[in-house]
Amino acid sequence: MRSDAVHQVLEAELADVRRRRGGQPPRVLDVGGGSGVWAVPLASAGCAVTVVDPSPNALATLQRRAVDAGVADRITPLQGDTDALAALSPDDGADLVLAHGVLEVVDDVAAAVSALAAATAPGGALSVLVANRYAAVLGRALAGRVTDALQLMQDVDGRLDAASDTLLRRFDTEGLEQVLTAGGLRVELVQGQAVLSDLVPGSVLDNNPRAADEMAELERLAAVRSPMRDIATRLHAIARA
Repeated sequence: MRSDAVHQVLEAELADVRRRRGGQPPRVLDVGGGSGVWAVPLASAGCAVTVVDPSPNALATLQRRAVDAGVADRITPLQGDTDALAALSPDDGADLVLAHGVLEVVDDVAAAVSALAAATAPGGALSVLVANRYAAVLGRALAGRVTDALQLMQDVDGRLDAASDTLLRRFDTEGLEQVLTAGGLRVELVQGQAVLSDLVPGSVLDNNPRAADEMAELERLAAVRSPMRDIATRLHAIARA
């Protein structure tokens, strides 16, 4: 797994799970993770991963990646969405539930959060990663797309018009905390992912290991410091029931 702030938090969480379970493989439920971006590395790290995704094509990609990585026996792919989690989740819940890129696209955020909370084992963690409204505003403004930036700022859901926006909503830090708290969860952490790296030209980091290392350290520090955190491309929360 990579070394950014999100991966570091999840690695620490999984280490804690292993201690609690006496070294047994952590049970991970990856909701909406069909193509295996998170599931395959987690399985390679020794986790037992159940992936729930509505797309059969994404699940087929996951299975190919899992076979290529030699971890197909550690991944269970299941077709479904948040409405079906009660039937598809591991018995007694998962030690770590991932909902990365999920809350932006579900029809009912409150129902999805309740289903995710119910799928989390006692003492386990829910990891939520969402698109940040203010990063979208900043990115479009810097690109000269001022009309889009204004619409994203003014729209109640941080969304462009339905014909041009693939997301139903974007979040800010306060809004993310509110939806998780309303679902009966205790929010332990909200941090940013890609606070500055998505704004820095690739030429700055190419062929310059020192600059790349310094950017990684800058990202690590900025991830948890407001207001830097609050303009990150994505917001990451860890919550527990």
